[in-house]
Amino acid sequence: MYQKLLTALAGLTLSAAVLAAPAVTQVELKTTMGDIVVELNREKAPKTVDNFLTYVKSGFYKGTIFHRVIDGFMIQGGGYDEKLKGKPVNKPVPIESNNGLSNVKYSLAMARMGDPNSATSQWFINVEDNAPLDYPGPDGSGGYTVFGKVVKGFETVDKIKGVLVDDKGIFQNIPVIPITVKSATILKTPIQPKQ
Repeated sequence: MYQKLLTALAGLTLSAAVLAAPAVTQVELKTTMGDIVVELNREKAPKTVDNFLTYVKSGFYKGTIFHRVIDGFMIQGGGYDEKLKGKPVNKPVPIESNNGLSNVKYSLAMARMGDPNSATSQWFINVEDNAPLDYPGPDGSGGYTVFGKVVKGFETVDKIKGVLVDDKGIFQNIPVIPITVKSATILKTPIQPKQ
């Protein structure tokens, strides 16, 4: 009886440890210029990560383009198709920029409008350290929520940031040759980032 109780307690302790350990969630973005794997930080930005994963799971990002590319700053996607038509989005996610994460090179952050709580589907990858985008932001608007980082495909990010861009209607810094996200999928087996 005593042995069964100890075994049951050990099982519960192990289960609690497994539940308490933060699961690593990585998403692979297959693009027309190569693949990028991002690792999400649910501990620091839980609402933002859940929001992003909702779009990933629904297939929303398939066929979207990188519609704003500024070398020395960032590459942005997640909102428009090749015809520059916006896709219907879910309700905005509350800002989580005051989470200790910084807009450093290769970090993943949410794009938004002037309202700090206006982020929906669009995201960007910083291609340089962009500390002015961190909380609280230079104008006190709250900065931009970092919720992940690139762990594979740095060369793809570097290729994208260097493409030829132009202005087209209301869009500025749009790649002349569209760069499309072919798919966005959660990796069943996370990769080990290179140190």
